[in-house]
Amino acid sequence: MTTWKLIILQCRMELLRMVRNPYYIFWSLAMPILFYFIFTRVVNTGADDAGQWQAHYLMSMASFSVMGTAIMSLGIRLVQERVQGWAIYMRVTPLPGSVYFFGKMFVQTVMHLLCIVVIFVAGYLMNGVSLSFWQWVLSGLWILIASVPFLAIGTLIGSMKRVDTASGVSNGIYLGLAITGGMWFPIDAMPSIMQAIGKWMPSYHFGGGAWSIVRGEAPGLDNFVILAAYLAVFMVISTYIRKKQQAD
Repeated sequence: MTTWKLIILQCRMELLRMVRNPYYIFWSLAMPILFYFIFTRVVNTGADDAGQWQAHYLMSMASFSVMGTAIMSLGIRLVQERVQGWAIYMRVTPLPGSVYFFGKMFVQTVMHLLCIVVIFVAGYLMNGVSLSFWQWVLSGLWILIASVPFLAIGTLIGSMKRVDTASGVSNGIYLGLAITGGMWFPIDAMPSIMQAIGKWMPSYHFGGGAWSIVRGEAPGLDNFVILAAYLAVFMVISTYIRKKQQAD
């Protein structure tokens, strides 16, 4: 079997596993859309510019969705595969490790793209959010590319030994980052100490790039620098843990 056929089969298998994952449907699609409906159609936030608020919160929920997919879906799936012996089984098959890794990243990218498109469409249908073509495209690309640090968090979660532990920890990290990063409600509405903490969170800078784009601005240099710094730290920790596990 050629390498390309192996890649296609692996990607197909991973896609099937994705659509059967209840965590993906609830956390990555249903919950963000529900939040968006509540905070733009039900709750009166008192925003001076309703249209700008609807666009801002749409980016918050798209970022929230992709962040959850990266942290929870990837992390829990990695733990499940190791606990069930699937990861060990795959190592003794003829499937190259690079194909296995490519399949994981391909499906993760598809999941993120689906989250972005579905939530953008929901924002348009619910509130008629009006952005230029390039704002839609650039904000979607930013959310897709800038999610890499959260994939690194997902691999850290994936190094845990128990599924229930990984589920609890990933839930806590996911919701904690969402709240402190200003994804559920603007960081300016928080107490000053929470604002100071939040502005150092990767989630704040993740959402911040998309918020800048819908305001007609470019993401700030601080968004790039802080996300890159978190990515480097998470990758170093993840590499260390995996090498230690392999040595044991």
